[in-house]
Amino acid sequence: MKDRLVLAQLGLMAAPFALLAFAVPAPAQSLDPSQANLPGNSIAAGYTNSTYSFSWLGSDAPGSGEDRSADRELPLPEALEPAAAPGGNPERYNVPYAAEWRQPPFSRIGIGADVSPLGIGIKSAIVLNQVFDARLMGNFFNYNSGRFELEGFNVNANLHLASAAASLDWYPFNSIWRLSPGLMFLNGNQLSVATTIVPGTSFTLDNQTFYSAKANAATGATPLAATGVLGLHTIRPAFTIAGGFGKFIPRSNRHWSFPSEFGVAFTGGPSVNVNPSGWACLEAAQTECSNIGDAANPVAIKFNNALQSSLTKWRTDLDKVQVYPLFSYSVVYSFNIR
Repeated sequence: MKDRLVLAQLGLMAAPFALLAFAVPAPAQSLDPSQANLPGNSIAAGYTNSTYSFSWLGSDAPGSGEDRSADRELPLPEALEPAAAPGGNPERYNVPYAAEWRQPPFSRIGIGADVSPLGIGIKSAIVLNQVFDARLMGNFFNYNSGRFELEGFNVNANLHLASAAASLDWYPFNSIWRLSPGLMFLNGNQLSVATTIVPGTSFTLDNQTFYSAKANAATGATPLAATGVLGLHTIRPAFTIAGGFGKFIPRSNRHWSFPSEFGVAFTGGPSVNVNPSGWACLEAAQTECSNIGDAANPVAIKFNNALQSSLTKWRTDLDKVQVYPLFSYSVVYSFNIR
């Protein structure tokens, strides 16, 4: 009985060494029971083919009255597979935040907004390849001044901006600098004015002075009024060319970009047209007055000739401005679509 207790104590003392042999890799080998320090009881441990194994050898395992032997093999844990990336392309999501990623054609789009001389802009872009993007832009703005008086003229002005364009963005040598040729295929930009001249107010056309007639029920006279339109283009569609800094669609995992742009649209000189109505007079006493729509009346002829001469001068001056300025600073959000 005393011998069995001694053997059990020795077995418990050997257990930590067995666990240590299991935890630390050792060369592939097995211990011969004859080399064990304990008679009749030994521990063999080994490492073979990426597997740990240990066993109790002998006739009397600790805590047992009969012959027991056990062999256990515990496999090493396998390396974890990388988690699947959104979109099924893990390489794209391993790209550093500021690194370049070769986007497949039509795989990523950007949607942005800006404010420019064309008004409030909404734009979208799509990747064509590493150095080319295609971009579609729309701009709009509307402002009505309301009625105000300026030197005897009651004026109501309305600025209306509406345009649409497309461009090809080229990034030479895959740089952040951009060259963007394009086409403005829709241009409705114009300034329209409606005015009524206060009766008795004088004004000058082609160095000649005229007066707005006072209302007269007997003659049917009415004060002069006019509507005018200043069109901000004469060429449609118009070729555009612009340069800029910053990519509309980043070639990395970034979503936000802030590109800038400056250039011109070759819209041609602005157009101007005026449609008058009412009565005009040649002197303040208003003894020589006529409906300007009466082509046979000398006063009407004189007024209309002066008006056409003034319009010719205005158009000549405006024709010197052949381009419309383009400059903007955009905020763009990009995302993958496939």
